[in-house]
Order: sequence, then C-alpha cells, then structure tokens
Amino acid sequence: MTNPLLALDGLPDFRAIDPVSIGPAIETLLAGAYDALAFVRGDAVPPDYESVSTALDAPVERLNFGWNLVTHLQMVADSPALRESYRAYLPKVTAFYTALGSDQDLCRKYRAIAADTELSPQRARVCFLAVQSAQLSGAELTRADKQRFGAIADRSAALSQRFATNVLDATDRFACYVQASELDGVPTDVFEAARRAASADGREGCKLGLQASMYNTVMRHASNRSLREKLYHAYTTRASEFGPHELDNTDLMRELLALRHERALLLGMENHAQVSLAPKMAQDSEQVIAFLHALARSVGGSADREIEELRVFARNELQLNQLEAWDLPFVSERLRQARYNFSQHEVKRYFSVEHVLDGLLALIQRLFDVCIVRDDVPTWHDSVRAYRMFRHGDELGVFYLDLYARPGKRGGAWVNGLQARWRQGAQVRTALASVVCNFATPNEQGLASISHEELVTLFHEFGHKLHFMLSTVDERGISGFSGVEWDAIELPSQLMENLAWEWEVIESLSMHVDNGNSLPRSLFDKMLAAKNFQSGLTLLRQIEFALFDIMLHAQPVPANDVRALLDVVRAEVAPMPVPGYNRFANTFSHIFAGGYAAGYYSYLWAEVLSSDAWSVFEEAGVLHDQTWERFRRAVLEVGGSRPADENFFQFRGRAPTQDALVQKRGIHVSGGATSSA
Repeated sequence: MTNPLLALDGLPDFRAIDPVSIGPAIETLLAGAYDALAFVRGDAVPPDYESVSTALDAPVERLNFGWNLVTHLQMVADSPALRESYRAYLPKVTAFYTALGSDQDLCRKYRAIAADTELSPQRARVCFLAVQSAQLSGAELTRADKQRFGAIADRSAALSQRFATNVLDATDRFACYVQASELDGVPTDVFEAARRAASADGREGCKLGLQASMYNTVMRHASNRSLREKLYHAYTTRASEFGPHELDNTDLMRELLALRHERALLLGMENHAQVSLAPKMAQDSEQVIAFLHALARSVGGSADREIEELRVFARNELQLNQLEAWDLPFVSERLRQARYNFSQHEVKRYFSVEHVLDGLLALIQRLFDVCIVRDDVPTWHDSVRAYRMFRHGDELGVFYLDLYARPGKRGGAWVNGLQARWRQGAQVRTALASVVCNFATPNEQGLASISHEELVTLFHEFGHKLHFMLSTVDERGISGFSGVEWDAIELPSQLMENLAWEWEVIESLSMHVDNGNSLPRSLFDKMLAAKNFQSGLTLLRQIEFALFDIMLHAQPVPANDVRALLDVVRAEVAPMPVPGYNRFANTFSHIFAGGYAAGYYSYLWAEVLSSDAWSVFEEAGVLHDQTWERFRRAVLEVGGSRPADENFFQFRGRAPTQDALVQKRGIHVSGGATSSA
C-alpha cells in the first residue's frame, strides 16, 4: 500500500497516517531533501534564483509538509505509539533543518543571488531572509562550533517536545470525583459533562479535570471554596515537583535556558534575546523592556483599584475576609454580575456553535470576497469538519475546524499552517490549515454552545487562518506566515477580535439554544459596558508574562532559578501575590515549547498595531467593504514579502502608537506611553 505521508499531491488521509507509516516516510523524505541540498550546494547549480529554487524547494517542501502532518497529529490526536514515533524522528528532522539553515555554501549562493539588481521584490526578500536565517543558524561558524550548534538544536527540540508532553500528561492525568452537591453554581452544561465523564469511568457523581473549558468554568462559578482551592493547587502545580517526577519540567527549563544561552554565545551574541529579536520588529531587549514598563505604568493605577474593588466586594458581599488567588475568578464573576446584572452563562446560551459557524463563515465571505464550501474529506476525528475556500473561482485551499476538547489533544487554541501557498513553474500548491480550539463537547443531544470569550477566541484564530490562506505570494518562504516578523504575526488575529464586539455582527451570530431568539440588545449593551471590566488586571497579567520572558532570556548568564526571577517580576508588577507553591513557569509552553522565547511581548506589541489599525475601521465603518479590501491587500495577501512596518504604513499611513490600545482597553493613563515602533 502507498504510504499516506508519501502520497501528498492531494489532501492528506489523516486516518491512514499511523505510527508505523511515519518512520519509512520520514526516512524517504529526509533522503530526498538531503540529496537536494547536496546537489544545490555543488558547482552544478549556479548562483541563480531559478536554478536554486527548482532544485531545492520541492524536496524540502515535501519533507516540511509531511513532518507538519506528523506534528499536527501529535498535538491533536496523541497516543503512546504516535508520541514514540514523533520522538524518534524529531532529532533527525531537526538535524536536517539545522544543516539546511547553516550550510555555508548555500548561504554564499543566496548572497550572490541577492546582489542581482534584476531580482523581483519578492525574490529579493526571500534571499535577504535566507541569508539572515543562515547567519542565525550558524552558517558562518567553524566546523567544530557548527557541530555543537547542531547538537544544541537537536537537544532543544527534544526538550521542548518533552515539556509540552509533560504539560499535556499532567493535565490529562488529573481527575477529581465529587458529589453533585459540591458543584453548586456550576452551569448546567459543564455539570452534565462532568456527570457523563464520571459515568464513563463507572463512578458516581461528577468528574472534574484541568482542561481549560472545564477548569475555567468551575473556578468562575463554583461557590464551593475548598473545591476551588483544590483545583487551583492542582492546576498551578502541573508538571512540577509536586507531581510525578517524570512529569516535572523544572530541570528541562534549566537545560533549555542553558542551551539557548550557549547557542547565543556561539553566534557572537550576548544572550538568547538578541538572537530572538534579530528578525523581529523590536530592535533589542532594552526597547522591549522599556515598552513593557511604559505599559505597566499606564495601567498600574487601574489594576490596583480593580484589585481593591474585589477585596471590598468579597468582604462585604461574599463574607470572604481574605481574598486568595483561587477566589479571583469567582469573585470577579460575582462582581461582574452585580455591577452589570448578567452572567457569562446567560450569554453563553445565545451562542450555539452551529449557528455561530454559519454566521461567521457568511461574514468572512462578505468581508474578504471569498466563497467557503464544506467538503467531505478525511479528517483525524469525527468532530472535525473541513471547508474549501475560493476567490473569484480560484481555489485558495482547504481549512479544518477542530473545535472540541478531548483527551490526547493539547489545550489552548491555535492555527496550524500545514502547507502554505507556493508556485513552482505553472503549478500552484494551495494552502492547507487547521483551526484548533478546545470548547466544551456537545451535550447528549449534540448541542454545544460557547461563551462570548470563546467567541472572541474563534474570531482570533480565524484571523490567523485568513492571514495564512489569503496569501497571493508565489515564493516559498514568504507566503502565509513565513517571513512575517513574530511580533507582527498577531496583528490580523487581534484585529478580527474587534468584530466580536460589534452589535451588527453579534446579532447575526446569536440564537438562544432553547427558543431561537437573538441576543437582546439590552444584554449586549451590558456586555459592552463590562467589556473593559478589570482590563487593568488583565493587561498587567500579560505584561508580567512578557517581562518574565524577556528578562529571563536577556540575562548575561542563564537563570539557574527560574522561579526566583518570576518572583522578582511579580513583586514589580503583580497587584496581588500568589501562593508560594504556584509553578506557572512549569507550564509556560509558549516560551519553553513554542516559538515565543524572548517573544511573548509580541502579543502586546501586535495589539498596539491592531488597535491602531482598528481605528481606521471605526472611522470608516466596521463592516466597510473597501477598508477590509485595503487591509487584505496591504497585510493579509502579502505574507512576509515586505517588512511588517511597511505593511502597517501602507494601510495606516503612519507608524503605530500606543494611544489606541490604552483607549480601547478603557484605561485611565496614569503614566507616560510611548510608541511601540
């Protein structure tokens, strides 16, 4: 039978990709990629863009696509056998990309090609990024240093994968069985899901887990304080010394930081932050830290007032004399209800998943002049659905929606860009992407609803998906997300979130699960009034994460005690202490198992961009077709073919400032704000 990872001219057959097929396929794809690299770096291939691209792009892209599929399945449909295959081949794949990125002969050819004044702007950008990437990948190191550089890359990839796996396992292994009476206040849909989970285990009562959709709901609504404390302790000590030794991420973090620092020194840089920021919009760690401190000064007063409001409300209305970390979600929700007279659960009943998707897809088709058609193609789980996207009759690609939480699926929400659009000769490979969320599963009647917060998340991920799929760039390496500065990558996704706060949009997406009524305007007005509820605390929390990350990676020596640095950052910016057992860093996958090391500030940096860009829509009309077309042409279609600051200037007509962000968050500025770029 044909190996499904080698038959990738059409859509992948996810169900046919099993752990047994991975090894032979990756070995074959690696051999083809290594052969192409050996050929293109030799004298037979001249330093000519067309020659290098023709020889190298297709074999490398086949490996890239095949490994993307394996990685994707490991994230959304993990199993012991799949995990073992992934672990076995991760070092081999990492070694190839290290060899490709650090090949000195190939780097020289790209330098020579870049000197050609007749190159198109897209191809010139590809060459610039290729040379920059080669330098950061150690292409100019000595042979001995290059070998060590490769070993660091292999080990780092393995450690990051173990970090993520430990978080997943620590999350999935936890189970707390309680009586129904202990879940007073918990919404019916989550209560019923917990009851079904216990029944599936042959147990009475209800089963609680640490998956975000259940954990966040219980923490927000359960009146049982001791239960909240128990869940908080379990959640904040995942993958730490408080659990099984084999799932403790403490030593992994230390080793990863040491390896990143050593790699920076090999490249002639002082720390990992310099390496990380080299291809980003931000110039250096000092600029990032100043940016974050300016934001912290702007919101510090608001956050202090908000935490004091919570303490007073907890004491006077809930008889909680001492506000603790496990009380914050519950007290915040009660204060929100008291102040704005509505509950998040009440709102959730108006957003059935099916109706939301129908409305969201219709909105996307209108704003971006595309046609979206559902298709029956192989997926990795029965709950996953697939769609084809067209524009003016031309297919742009296929995207999948994987919306519901389940065991073996990594928590959170993200978009996997499985294959970006690219052209080779007359053939155009269209985009393939997956939108992944972790909403609560449908009830026994097959109905599912999402909170407004989750609706915002869905808009966010669709922004990423559109950025990936609307690309019109022909050159591999700058299409979709490729070549886009990391601190600008969130611009489209954060911009799209604003639509989830527009009445014209919300009215069309809402339909009550019981009576079919749209969300009342009066309830929406309350939601709008509450939109910036505790915005200071929320923003300061993001600043805390970002400061911890950039300071962790900008130190002159690698941190031996990660928690000590986090305590320093918290003492500086956090308005309320957390328990000493809190081990947040042990599950900070963004920086230890993702691409955000010394880059977590990107969320806030990009929010400056998106807030400033959104002001254009507010002036023209939030559904103004011509403005969305301008944004599509200036940002979404161009991928990484231009620097992000040029894209922004093309759309906005000037450089960005922080003013719109602070204003959009409804924060009274208590300190000076500065421009982000």
